[in-house]
Amino acid sequence: MKTLLLCVIHVIFFRVYEIQCKSHPKPSCGYPPSQWCRSLEIAIECGVRKQCMELNATRPDPVVPPVEITLYYESLCPGCRAFLTEQLFPTWTLLKDIMKVNLVPFGNAKELPEDNSFSCQHGVPECYANMVEACVLYAANHAAFPVIYCMESSADVLKSAKPCLQLYAPFVKWQTIESCTRGKLGHSLMHQNAVKTQALKPAHIHVPWITFNGEYTSEWEDKAMSTLFNLVCSMYKGIKPPVCTGALKKLDRSFC
Repeated sequence: MKTLLLCVIHVIFFRVYEIQCKSHPKPSCGYPPSQWCRSLEIAIECGVRKQCMELNATRPDPVVPPVEITLYYESLCPGCRAFLTEQLFPTWTLLKDIMKVNLVPFGNAKELPEDNSFSCQHGVPECYANMVEACVLYAANHAAFPVIYCMESSADVLKSAKPCLQLYAPFVKWQTIESCTRGKLGHSLMHQNAVKTQALKPAHIHVPWITFNGEYTSEWEDKAMSTLFNLVCSMYKGIKPPVCTGALKKLDRSFC
């Protein structure tokens, strides 16, 4: 899995570098490569106007909505962890421009209003891990998914929570997450996840439960479990990015 992610990172970097730098590898401007396409003036000064135009042409049409995937899962469920770490996160890493991911940690848990608590399939540790991830999603926003991937891909989901947060969302203090899990906010977030899960139509009968653009079919879910990348590419209604059309297959093989 780590090898796959390293390949993904290499492919993305090489593609951007190739587009930006081909035919002009050493511009005389004073801007770093990451800034070359920030504006037309900078692109002209750095001599990469054509390359930047090519790069912009590969970006998704903002009018076309992304493929929205919602994962209803449990933090300690082996099948959920496998899907999140082996399919969902690697696919999102490559296709984040054309897909949106929503995570709903709750799964087969039950809300116990009379006790003001929750009961989880894998016991108290899972209830706590679910709440930690709900609090991370609330506090870390755009950086939450990498944090949760880091947790779910580790040997111990709970023990890895703090170092994963410090690594991928250093702007969020661990004390903020702890305070969330101990207070009303954490309970409220879990209640919201319970409501979302219970509102599913059709009702979920297992986890992971995966919806696409708010809809569920067993056919989509079966494909997602093994070839999510291909499924997202096929479902996107706009112009396919190069990574979908196979433009990077040669690069992928050269790195991996």
